[in-house]
Amino acid sequence: METDVLGMPYERHTIDLGSDDEGEVIATLVRRRAEKPHKRAVLYVHGFVDYFFQTHLADFFVEQGWDFYALDLRKYGRSLLPHQTPNFARSLTDYYPELDEAARIIREDDGHDQLLVAGHSTGGLITSLWSHSRQGRGIVDGLFLNSPFFDFNVPWLVKRPIMAAAIGVSRRSPYRKIPMANLGLYGQSLHTDHRGEWTYDLAWKPVLGFPVTTGWLEAIRRGQRRLRAGLAIDAPIMVACSTRSFHGRAWHDDLRTTDSVLDVDHIVRWAPRLGPRVSIARFDGGMHDLTLSGKEVRVDVFRELGRWVDAYLPPVGTPEIEVPPAPEEANR
Repeated sequence: METDVLGMPYERHTIDLGSDDEGEVIATLVRRRAEKPHKRAVLYVHGFVDYFFQTHLADFFVEQGWDFYALDLRKYGRSLLPHQTPNFARSLTDYYPELDEAARIIREDDGHDQLLVAGHSTGGLITSLWSHSRQGRGIVDGLFLNSPFFDFNVPWLVKRPIMAAAIGVSRRSPYRKIPMANLGLYGQSLHTDHRGEWTYDLAWKPVLGFPVTTGWLEAIRRGQRRLRAGLAIDAPIMVACSTRSFHGRAWHDDLRTTDSVLDVDHIVRWAPRLGPRVSIARFDGGMHDLTLSGKEVRVDVFRELGRWVDAYLPPVGTPEIEVPPAPEEANR
């Protein structure tokens, strides 16, 4: 571990992932320890055109007694190298090696016996598929999904030809860029240089986003289809999202109180396909990244997350709740 760009108490560790057709590949694990030694940890995974900078999220978990970790996936943020196509992947399974290694470091090297995985947007889709693929191994104890990317936010009549075109091109030219509406309005709603309250590195999270490639689009499509077919994640899951989506093409103040990236109805529709223990929480006034919403919404999000964690992920060794017998059993 070495000091992270955020400065102490944040540290980072570079995970060597070998090379691909573009050259060297790495991922970056960021760590912030709680003040008192313990064995509970959370692993945060960012969304598309994103990286970890949300230190107030780490503050929340550390204050609850959890060591906090964040993973900048390959070709994102701290892990983006000069020779790479930003945010590119041919398959969402490409990210499994760094997730496996991060979990190994957290559990084996750092000695944690409880792991909560928190995924935002594309990170929510990736961590869902990874958690399903690792079921039965005792790796993931809980999953918190913040506005997960379960479906494309475009009408079906538009989605079908776009997907068909991507499939036809992706195998021959996976790096071909696709003209799509950018994330400029969402970026404006976040960064202090525009209309937001947050400061972050615009080289790693540009206001207009990075170009979408056919290979990435096809990888997302396959991952979403697999999820919608039904997963069997063997850990409790909390899925959180806003109550409303924004569908405009010009700036409006509603961008500060809605999800302007995804259709929240899609999130709610597909959440039950994750596994048998799914809780859904919706927040009025929430933005796409709920933890970057207005202060009052953030308070509600963290309060509900804290209640859910207390209920579903008590410390290891906590006595089981005694369940009273059913009336017919009590009368025997």
